[in-house]
Amino acid sequence: MRLGLALTLLLVPAFFATPQSHASDLALVGAKIYLSPSEPPLESGTILVHDGHIRSVGPIAEIKVPRGTTVIDCKGLVVTAGFWNSHVHILLPGLLHAENLSSGQIASQLQQMLTRWGFTTVFDIASVLQNTNLIRHRIESGEVKGPRILTVGEPFWEKGGTPIYVQGFLEANHISILEVESEAQARERVRQQIRDGADGIKIFANSVERDGVLTMPLDLAKVIVSEAHGAGKPVFAHVSNDQGVEVAIQSGVDILAHTTPEDLWGPSYAQRMVAAHMALTPTLTLWEVEAKKGNASPADIEKYMSRAAKQLGAFYQAGGQVLFGTDIGYIEQFDTSEEFKWMSRAGMSFQGILASLTTNPAQRFGYSTHSGRIAKGYDADLVVLGADPAQNTSAFSQVRYTIRGGEVIYIEK
Repeated sequence: MRLGLALTLLLVPAFFATPQSHASDLALVGAKIYLSPSEPPLESGTILVHDGHIRSVGPIAEIKVPRGTTVIDCKGLVVTAGFWNSHVHILLPGLLHAENLSSGQIASQLQQMLTRWGFTTVFDIASVLQNTNLIRHRIESGEVKGPRILTVGEPFWEKGGTPIYVQGFLEANHISILEVESEAQARERVRQQIRDGADGIKIFANSVERDGVLTMPLDLAKVIVSEAHGAGKPVFAHVSNDQGVEVAIQSGVDILAHTTPEDLWGPSYAQRMVAAHMALTPTLTLWEVEAKKGNASPADIEKYMSRAAKQLGAFYQAGGQVLFGTDIGYIEQFDTSEEFKWMSRAGMSFQGILASLTTNPAQRFGYSTHSGRIAKGYDADLVVLGADPAQNTSAFSQVRYTIRGGEVIYIEK
């Protein structure tokens, strides 16, 4: 294994000197390959990559590696489709004001928070649209190594609804996000953000304020959601309690950005969400981070986390579509292993967790014809893991290589 890794390290630097559009042919040889969450794995397989797409995949004995192809020896390793993180924020200091940052600075921050953990595609659900556009342009041009970024840009909160916990951050970083004062203003802003490149829209169905939780009026939420849907864009909702979930359901929101561990979701309530065709990013680790900020005792943290996990379990058991998400960028706990642990404790199977990382987001966001699984003709977005997550879901965090469009964008040193 050490010899194989050493040989690979000699080969990989060629990837980093080459723009993504000119990535070398690549072969991943000898891996256990999970083609998708619903298919049996190839126990010893080879994946050939050409021009950023999967050229062929099959048993090692049946796939001939063409001369001149760069080979990564994956014997004893596991390969899955590239991971999606459907709840991130391009808001860390290492990414803000990108016009003043070098390519190396941006790539380093993206590696710490995203590519190091296998993410080849992310959905940013609150940031400064102009800044995020600049970062993703630098990624797509090949200047910066990073994931595909989808974004909602600036979120929508009603007048007086700027959350108390972000006010200081916005002021310190000279960021202005307008509060929505009318339905007409909301409608025009949705149109403008989509014209400016937003891939979706986010509303704060609840906003935490100094004196309590403010809930967005249903009529305002309906206007925003309708306008976004008219342009074919999904809508995310930040929710803090059942009142916010109710606004999300009745307005037609597509994705709930959080669980709400102050409440309980019984089977019938979870079934209502599923009947409304909602997906959920659980962000369970967020609640542990927030509880520790509040100096909660270990016993209270366990109780709080267990409630959040039970909500996810109820949603999952009702047949809800779960999308993996961490809220990274708001929190700075980059390591994903805790999230996988809690998803498993919520009752999600290995296949269910893999689907939340791959096929579910690809389907939800319209990429399923070319992303989310390992198949001929699909994007060569791949993750190489050091252990089998079917045996222990913490292995989803043991990333050896992250490959996007046939280019290695992260390698474990």
